Amino acid sequence: MESKIAWVFLLLMLNWAYCVFWGVRGALQARTITDYFIAGRALPAWVFIFAATATSFSGGTFVGHPGLAYTNGFQYAHVSLFAITIPLTGVLFLKRQWMLGQRFGFITPGEMLAYYFKSDLIRVLVVIVALFFSIPYLGLQLRATGFLLEVLTDGLLGVEFGMWVLALVLMSYVATGGLRTVAYVDVMQGALKILGIILLGVIAFSFIGGWERLVGCIAALAQTDGIRTPAGYSHYLAIPGPIQLVPEGARAQGGAWTGSMILTFVVATMGIMAAPAFSMWAFASSSVRGFASQQVWISAFGVGLILVLFTPIQGLGGHCLGADQAFLKAHPELINPIIIERLGGQDLMATPARQESLVPQLINVMSHRAPWLVGLLAVCALAAMESTASCYMATAGAILTRDLLKRFIMPTADDRTQIFTARMMVVVIVLLALMVASIATDALVLLAGLAISYGLQMWPALIAVCYWPFLTRQGVTCGLVAGLIAVTLAEGFAGKWLGITAWGRWPLTIHSAAWGILCNVAIATVVSLFTKDDAQRKREFHDFLRQEASLSRRKRRLVPWAWGLVVLWFIFAVGPGAVIGNWIFGDPNTAASWWLGIPSIWAWQIAGWVLGVGMMWFLAYHMELATPPGEAAPSRTKSTERSGPARTTEEGH
Repeated sequence: MESKIAWVFLLLMLNWAYCVFWGVRGALQARTITDYFIAGRALPAWVFIFAATATSFSGGTFVGHPGLAYTNGFQYAHVSLFAITIPLTGVLFLKRQWMLGQRFGFITPGEMLAYYFKSDLIRVLVVIVALFFSIPYLGLQLRATGFLLEVLTDGLLGVEFGMWVLALVLMSYVATGGLRTVAYVDVMQGALKILGIILLGVIAFSFIGGWERLVGCIAALAQTDGIRTPAGYSHYLAIPGPIQLVPEGARAQGGAWTGSMILTFVVATMGIMAAPAFSMWAFASSSVRGFASQQVWISAFGVGLILVLFTPIQGLGGHCLGADQAFLKAHPELINPIIIERLGGQDLMATPARQESLVPQLINVMSHRAPWLVGLLAVCALAAMESTASCYMATAGAILTRDLLKRFIMPTADDRTQIFTARMMVVVIVLLALMVASIATDALVLLAGLAISYGLQMWPALIAVCYWPFLTRQGVTCGLVAGLIAVTLAEGFAGKWLGITAWGRWPLTIHSAAWGILCNVAIATVVSLFTKDDAQRKREFHDFLRQEASLSRRKRRLVPWAWGLVVLWFIFAVGPGAVIGNWIFGDPNTAASWWLGIPSIWAWQIAGWVLGVGMMWFLAYHMELATPPGEAAPSRTKSTERSGPARTTEEGH
């Protein structure tokens, strides 16, 4: 065990030394606010590809995602198709935001929206969204780090100590180097994250004993499962239905992950690339050449393939590795005796972190055979946490500085003062996130769901700026406020604070993000019907986008077909229609009837992934939503870079 812990510390120190190196290098290059906040608008395409991927898929994907698949089976593993829905938001908005950033010199999304709507109120709301997104999401990564280090060091480091260690390392390089440092560190961390998921899947598959043994183990697990869907299927192998009305205090029959729950959860994940942080990734990029590649091939295809394959192997396979004591007693012949010996016969759900312990325990399995691999996997897991946390720290610090402090408190601040202030804001954000992490008790992925729900509420504002001038300042503002309130109420705990007990968390098995965006869009549309704002300012944006990003007449005819394709995919791949995947490739209760040799729902998920990649290619490339514009956007001048956003704030009231 001492060898394992030594490897963990050694490789973590090397990883963190690399991060600090880039922090120092970034600090030396951060001479202006543009350098520090958005990497001088010079991030190469290949850096964006890795950095955006690392930011999109958090430590919750690495640690929490397999754990929830362990407890909920394929009905939860079906949400692995967020590998399609997360970059879909990027396909719709990033290219156009990049063009606007190049044309007008915006640094933060608050500046862009304040200029477009002539409103300081919406600037403040963007700050609120950035904080509501960043602090819980950062707290999620810190908490996961504490769990991980506690398990991998056999209790030598406690959860709280691990959280503080990661927080100090993050502050040491994010605050010093800014977004450029975050981007180049994420290149390595994104690669480590993907490598770690693959290695863990291979390790689990190897100890299970191969494909036939895995499938046989899943079939036996379904037979012994005491939780059944309304159709009589094991909750591990079936979606419990399109939707369920669940009374307060009760549990959904057959599991919470109904078709409506899966649909609204993956819709919630679309808030990741709608969050203010990704607007700044767009502004920081030197061109749009990396956008389509990241969204289609790296995220949808690459990460999607890894998740639909290895999430069930890690999650469901955990039952086949001795983590489930009931299954171990029922089918000891299916469990590798080496695994039983190394895990000590401990029930996973009896551990303090419950299902979040699955991945750390799986890493620990290699302690005797390859202690160096434990160290490598620890670095991969920590990279998954850091890569997400660092981006939201850097962008939230910049947004606080530019959109709140500079606008309202120190409007004459020079570049040096703004950079110093942003560094202090990073420290404040980390301290707040540590407070959140210290009281987090829910499943890690579900905590992230609250943050991404807030991010999704930026959709109407981005639709207004990028596509639909009908939405007014008053409509978008009222809708955003209503959406944030609806998300908070639909999370359940807010209702309890207010004495409301009519519903629990996620009423009708519909995620809080969906309740929020429904209220948001409805109110934004209705209010826009009865209000008006500056049509000339809005025309400036939309005329520019129409000139530089318009489709040919032939392709414009395909727009209704494109959106029809998207709607059908959402309904049948990740929505209520996905329930046909329970049985279409074989009866879940009879392994001999599985046409493809795997449970029907798994085959349906793989089919949804294949069709989703095709849909993403069609939108990003054929419909040109993420390809370089026909002609480069007019280059900004130095005066535009400095005075553009400042001028917007002076006019924005």
